Amino acid sequence: MANTFLTPSVIARAALANLYETTVMAALVHRDYENEFQQGRGATINIRRPATFVAEEFDRSQGIHIQNAEETGIPMTLNHFADVSFAVTSEDLTLNITDFSEQLLNPAMEAIAQKIDRDLLALRNDIVQEVGVVGSTVTGLPGTNEWAWDNPRVAIDAQRVLNQRNLPTSQRRIAVGPDTQSKWLGDDLFNRADARGDTEGLREANLGRRVFGFDPYMTQNITIPEQTTGNSTTEVGVAFHETAFALAFRPLALPRGAQNAAIANYRGFGLRVVYDYDTNLKQDVVSIDCLYGTKTLDPNRAVLIKGADVA
Repeated sequence: MANTFLTPSVIARAALANLYETTVMAALVHRDYENEFQQGRGATINIRRPATFVAEEFDRSQGIHIQNAEETGIPMTLNHFADVSFAVTSEDLTLNITDFSEQLLNPAMEAIAQKIDRDLLALRNDIVQEVGVVGSTVTGLPGTNEWAWDNPRVAIDAQRVLNQRNLPTSQRRIAVGPDTQSKWLGDDLFNRADARGDTEGLREANLGRRVFGFDPYMTQNITIPEQTTGNSTTEVGVAFHETAFALAFRPLALPRGAQNAAIANYRGFGLRVVYDYDTNLKQDVVSIDCLYGTKTLDPNRAVLIKGADVA
């Protein structure tokens, strides 16, 4: 990106491409609600949970049994306003900044991508189903957990829980942290695998093969000790169906007082870039922001992977 051609539109397109390529969790959750956020409708809407039906044996003498297509609605709020703003002095722009994207834009987008990851992972607080402790059980469901959190076969227990919840077998994912990844990759399950994923972020995050019905990914935003998911002694991973969690973006309006501003949208991601010049300090100020919401749609569609809690 040549410095002499920097414009808000150029920066917005480059930033959006970088954000799309580096997000992990954002690509794994439900993303079908962007059109619900229309200007003037407010920051909170009701989103639809998929309807559920029961397949029945057809009896010609009785005819068909018409079931009600009941969809329940739950509120979703655009509750996150991510911003990265930075200044570039005239001297730096002239003498030191040789690649604007590499030196400034990429780190800025990485920060936003990490924030989106953390905000989605915070939804683990809504999940009460747990596997990862041998001999433990999930309240209300039959069966005993057979595998520990540091064994990739713990996905068998997670699979059992989601199967007992009658969830589709497609679009199931697992997200774990670096410590769990290091233990899992030492298992024979991962020794002969090719990388998967649709973007650079997903290719780098993917652990290499489908594991007992799940596509597994690693995110550095799952850490030890966990600050938001109780008193676990281990990382707290999560196995889930895509429809357990939702993410929705709403592009922010262009500010009326800024002449150099642009919006970029791609596959449900929206970014706003405002490029201004501070005459007093003789520096360019670049502000990149986005407005989005995160929501747990159904806690029964996810299960935590973790070790025992501290007593």
